[in-house]
Amino acid sequence: MPDKAVPNSRQTLRRLRRVVRRFLRSEEGKKAKWLAAALLILMLGINGMNVLNSYVGRDFFSAIEKRDHADFVRQGWLYVAVFAGSTVVAVFFRNAEERLALLWREWQTQEVVKNYLSKRVYLHMKEAGAITNPDQRMTEDIRALTTTTLSFLLMIFSGTFTAISFSSVLWSINPLLFVVAILYAGIGSALTFFLGRPLIRLNYQQADREADFRSELIYVHQEAEGLAFARDERRMRERLIARVDQLVGNFRKIIAVNRNLNFFTNGYNYMIQLIPPLIVAPMFIAGGVEFGVIGQSTMAFATLVGAFSLVVTQFQSISSYASVVTRLSELVDASEQAIARDERSCLDCKMTGDKIEYTALCLLVSDKDGRVVLKDLNVLLAPHQDVLVTGPNQLAKEALFSATAGLNDSGSGSILRPPSGSISFLLEQPYLPPGTLRELLTPPKTTDVPSDSEILTVFKELGLEIPMANEGKFDESLRWADELSFGEGQLLAVARALLAKPRYIFLDHLDSALDAEEFKVVRNAIARRNIAAIVFGNGKSAPEEFDAVLDLLADGSWKWRERSPA
Repeated sequence: MPDKAVPNSRQTLRRLRRVVRRFLRSEEGKKAKWLAAALLILMLGINGMNVLNSYVGRDFFSAIEKRDHADFVRQGWLYVAVFAGSTVVAVFFRNAEERLALLWREWQTQEVVKNYLSKRVYLHMKEAGAITNPDQRMTEDIRALTTTTLSFLLMIFSGTFTAISFSSVLWSINPLLFVVAILYAGIGSALTFFLGRPLIRLNYQQADREADFRSELIYVHQEAEGLAFARDERRMRERLIARVDQLVGNFRKIIAVNRNLNFFTNGYNYMIQLIPPLIVAPMFIAGGVEFGVIGQSTMAFATLVGAFSLVVTQFQSISSYASVVTRLSELVDASEQAIARDERSCLDCKMTGDKIEYTALCLLVSDKDGRVVLKDLNVLLAPHQDVLVTGPNQLAKEALFSATAGLNDSGSGSILRPPSGSISFLLEQPYLPPGTLRELLTPPKTTDVPSDSEILTVFKELGLEIPMANEGKFDESLRWADELSFGEGQLLAVARALLAKPRYIFLDHLDSALDAEEFKVVRNAIARRNIAAIVFGNGKSAPEEFDAVLDLLADGSWKWRERSPA
């Protein structure tokens, strides 16, 4: 698998700003602003408690050094009170943070899912192949984006407040200690970024490799029966092992970078504890400060350096986070591009009227593959007219079927057709989403739910036997693709189309998916309802049984012939 280029930090920050801005401007953003305000207030409280704790701790240890029992007890109780107050504030802070993260995740997931399922974005993405593993991006990446972004923002704000609060504390102890803290944090951050920068690219690639391995495992589960009959386990095992090798090899690189980074960060953190005593202890020995000041200086120095050292302490999380922002932004960008592509379709498709008319229609295999498969088609399909689409040009049949459904815009010309509620498309592989039987048989975008008697009548007409329907269990949810045979699934899809009461039904190679008798039953059921059947056949259907035949020839040309009146 070739390594992917990862956008730089400036692009990542620009994408992040756009995501945050859209969330804050949404309806949920109003509630988010209140939660954010509460977080800032609680953060100020936490920082105030920390500063107070540094002084209480100083006086507590100074009382020990002076052997002042009364002051020791008083400072001990004050110490406990500060800890208790800090605990309460920290708990409410964490609760508000989790609520805000969940609110953001809910909004972000809904937005991405809406875009993904609008204007057939999911189909355009699949055809383009530019976005891998969109399922992972909509689940794990959104969760990581919302929780980690909020965590980092709060750390930045907290670090700012901490730096302001403890700068004065450290400066009052020793200005040199303050200067050392600033220089130490700055040099440490620069070296950490230099050593750990490869992690951004490696974490981005690791997420894709993990998802690719999961996709292969899902495929094995879905195609278990076909895999067993084909006895193709060896080749599938080789594919899975290759995926494992890819993700393990990439992870080894991550481990190597983390090893080098940990050498530096661990030493960096240990020195934080050593530097303040080296500077303040001589002052205590000389009698310039109390003993408690050593502990206070250590705490203040560590806190201030930590505030300036987010890059050092959080770089591994930052590197993973950058890949999350990039992957999710790619999904959003691809969705917007797909929507824009759908809106600027090069086919003039008008969903009005009661007939289907192709005018000067030329179709390509795809935008990338510019081969012309159908040239200058001018045909009118009248209502109640059964038409057989046949011929050796399979690519032309597929392109025409998709273009009529509005799913193929590679070409030129125009298509006039009825609106979506008046036309149904049945694929050779039936579409059977999980859900209840009633949900499955209810036409989309309608409140006209079929009654039990209507369903049973259509089933009887098609010779379709589904035990749940005979038992009146129309509202029990199942995965129908696993429950039914291929033929039963096809007939169930036909039943759904008939219950939608369209004016036209397009049948994609149904004459090969069903046996001759079943296909005849389907044709008769369609004819009884005065629905026009447009059959994309494979040579099994007899042309004389149709009102008209459209031959799609290998060179992209076509022939239209109508049956002579009896």
